[in-house]
Amino acid sequence: MGRIMAIDYGQKRVGIAVTDPLKLIANALSTIHVTKVFDFLKDYLAKENVECIVVGEPKQMNNKASESARFIEPFIKKLKKEFPGTKVERMDERFTSSMAVRTMIDAGAKKKDRQRKELLDTISATIILQSYLETINRQ
Repeated sequence: MGRIMAIDYGQKRVGIAVTDPLKLIANALSTIHVTKVFDFLKDYLAKENVECIVVGEPKQMNNKASESARFIEPFIKKLKKEFPGTKVERMDERFTSSMAVRTMIDAGAKKKDRQRKELLDTISATIILQSYLETINRQ
């Protein structure tokens, strides 16, 4: 039984979250510089059984792709090419950044900690993954 991984892909950093082996809980894993993401993924997928990678899909309020979608499409193509045996899915990532900030505030994070973008990216990936888990559990 494999894990599910979620990726919050950005132009500078990539937030990554994974489930436990039973696919019950979404856990923050790491934030990686965009230039090192494939090295990280190759290493992680060699050690862990990941059956699905969920990539955040940036959309506008009218449900159309946002500006940043043009950076994500080449990433997804390369992801599918590098890991052909791993399913790649998309998940709407609208509001994940604001939800991540709210999560940090609710957890009592200090203002200085809330300004750490890498923490925000990892929490956003975790929110994307949790949303994906909720979606597949409803089906």
